[in-house]
Amino acid sequence: MAIITVLLAPLHAIAHHSTAAYDLVHGTIIAGVVTRFEMLNPHGIVVVDVTGEDGVVEHWTIAIDSPLALRRLGWSKNTLKPGDKITVTGNRAKNGSFHMRAIEVQLPDGRKLMALGQT
Repeated sequence: MAIITVLLAPLHAIAHHSTAAYDLVHGTIIAGVVTRFEMLNPHGIVVVDVTGEDGVVEHWTIAIDSPLALRRLGWSKNTLKPGDKITVTGNRAKNGSFHMRAIEVQLPDGRKLMALGQT
């Protein structure tokens, strides 16, 4: 039994991405327009165009939880569609790139859905 546990442990580690790339101390909130939404394994993705005060558009890639976890949180493959205006609260990439790990998404109708469940 111990051998099986040891052999399976690396698989569990591979299945969960590290949060080391994200600033977990300072929260980030962005608002923009969805250009892509996919519920994929190991985690879903939302791409959002955010227009800055200077008019420059930033293309943000947002990591969300796995399809199974998202369904448990109330998501479906139709939750977001291109053109939807959303607000995302989460943790930005430490390197300053336009990447973030979402914690919560406010939908166009005002509802808020958690984007990160407990696994």
